[in-house]
Amino acid sequence: MTGRIAALVLALVFSPAQLRAQDTVFRIGVPSADVHKGPSVVTPVIGHVSQGTVVPVVRDLGSWVRIEWPGGLDGFGYLHVTTGRLTPRSGDESIAKPTPRASGTAAAAPFSVPPSSPSSSMPAASSGATAMTPRPHPARERVVVRSQQGGTAISHVFGVGGLFGSMDSFGATARAWRDDRFGLQFGFTRDQMTSSVAAGHVTSMQVEPAVVYGLFDRVSDYVWIRPYVGSGVSIRQQTLHDATPAGGDTTSTTGAGFRIFGGSEFTFAGAPRFGLSVDAGYRRFSTSFPGFDSARFSVFLSGHWYVK
Repeated sequence: MTGRIAALVLALVFSPAQLRAQDTVFRIGVPSADVHKGPSVVTPVIGHVSQGTVVPVVRDLGSWVRIEWPGGLDGFGYLHVTTGRLTPRSGDESIAKPTPRASGTAAAAPFSVPPSSPSSSMPAASSGATAMTPRPHPARERVVVRSQQGGTAISHVFGVGGLFGSMDSFGATARAWRDDRFGLQFGFTRDQMTSSVAAGHVTSMQVEPAVVYGLFDRVSDYVWIRPYVGSGVSIRQQTLHDATPAGGDTTSTTGAGFRIFGGSEFTFAGAPRFGLSVDAGYRRFSTSFPGFDSARFSVFLSGHWYVK
């Protein structure tokens, strides 16, 4: 008896949603809407639907709608709701069926199935912000972003910018990424130290070339996150400025050390060329002037504008 009651409750809960979905259609409002294998932007794109096409909705999932798609898992595909709009089905409405384009067919069709690839897309925000479409190259792992409406692809190959750190540091930085997740980073920073036990102050200039490695790329609807680790050498020139009444003398030394660090780069859909990075690291130097000890641990905030 209990089993029958549970079955009746489940039927009452799920049946209305299914009936409402069957009476609903989805009209595509973007030039080309990506059909995903699952209700997530990280799942592969298995096809496209052209603008103006009206497709029947099997299930309304909130941010996604399930449609019939022959090339999908169990015969279904998924469209993000920002690529169109849901409307009630009318009797005189022309409903398109998902018929993937056959190879060699020259005529245009509202649906097309691309070659199988691990690409995914990011639908445009309703507020008008740029949406990102990651498109890995077939033989590489580089992530490429571009707006849903098209435009120049941005792959974060080379970027320049500025930084500032927790030790009153500021400077310039450049970063370049390769296809294999490895990259090169170059920083030029300046900071100043004072001491409670010694007179004067010390200014430091650092040149820091480093190698970085991107651990992975996590792409959601509106943000691209790339955690990384890195290590490099630090070439530093320190200058002691005498603060005694008869001062004015300066003494300079040059030395080398190393720095290891880790952090993450964030790219937002509203500014796909800009990468905001936060990292923490450990820097090792010998003390050049007694009483002026550099902090070993530091935090840096940097921004890179990717010109390519």
